[in-house]
Amino acid sequence: MIRIVVASLVCAFGLGAGPASADAVADFYKGKQIRFVVRTTVGGDYDHYSRLIARFMGKYIPGNPAMVVVNMPGGGGITAANYMAQIAPRDGTVIGIVSQGLAVDQALASSPQLKADLREFSWIANVVHSNQLLVVWHTSPTKTIEDAKKRVTTVGTTGAGSSSVQYPAFYNNVLGTRFKIVFGYPGGQHIDLAMERGEVEGRGTNPYSGWMASKPTWIPEKKIIPLMQAGVEKEPALPDVPLIVDQKVRAEDRPLLQFMANSSSVGRPLATTPGVPAERVAALRRAFDAMVKDPEFIATAKKENMEIRPQSAEVLSQIILGLLNAPQDVRDRMKVALQPRDEHTQEIKVPK
Repeated sequence: MIRIVVASLVCAFGLGAGPASADAVADFYKGKQIRFVVRTTVGGDYDHYSRLIARFMGKYIPGNPAMVVVNMPGGGGITAANYMAQIAPRDGTVIGIVSQGLAVDQALASSPQLKADLREFSWIANVVHSNQLLVVWHTSPTKTIEDAKKRVTTVGTTGAGSSSVQYPAFYNNVLGTRFKIVFGYPGGQHIDLAMERGEVEGRGTNPYSGWMASKPTWIPEKKIIPLMQAGVEKEPALPDVPLIVDQKVRAEDRPLLQFMANSSSVGRPLATTPGVPAERVAALRRAFDAMVKDPEFIATAKKENMEIRPQSAEVLSQIILGLLNAPQDVRDRMKVALQPRDEHTQEIKVPK
């Protein structure tokens, strides 16, 4: 069931934009095309959310530019982020949902190939914040997180820097689970298919909202079994699934659980490139705010089982900066905790 919680998405500097500024924005966007960069292949919740927004947001942007979706998979979202930071024009004609795991990746400097600095991105809104779920296919002998501490359980993931790798590695290193991390899948839908085929038993992580968007029957029909939810509070629909911050760990490890819980609230952060003029960023934020109140948008999201729970750009920025600026000792320990050990990993070659 869709839950829509509309936050105030207009920053203070955007409220004062006068007619001249609005006209300048409209003049800029009139007749132009906005490219919506998607960090995955076609299918999966990043792609679904991007295409939904692309269908509606343009009519609320001054000048009514067309919006075109461009899939740019690779490196667990690093390819798309680097493109937005280094190559894309810095004028508000490129937007995208940044990979959730990259805020942690940058905070811990764990992927040298990540050249983007998320501090410089122009944030529009958090499309949805939803707990990250570690799941197994219903045929797996592993039914609980305690089972995962006793037997090796294979989980599919994408690539280095992605949250799908970070979460099971964290559970292995901090909670003592024995997940075998299989990476090399191009996108989430490929991992889902691998679960159905029996190639892997589970999926490293995916948000609850993502499951309800891409596979809305799988949780209700118990085709997948959630073992853990990472967030600051439980999803209302999953009261019996353990919450990461409730796990029993050593006192010195509790800040690590909280870091992971906070990182889960990054959700699906929508941004435009660094260096975009402030009046255009403000216009994009206002357009998003208007879009999520549009009855047709709400009805379409509900029909497509897509949860919309936005957070403002201001709140989103605070979350990301909080991760990037976490105490050094916590970041140092998190860097170790998120690194999969060689004996826990397996790389496969999947046709693109």
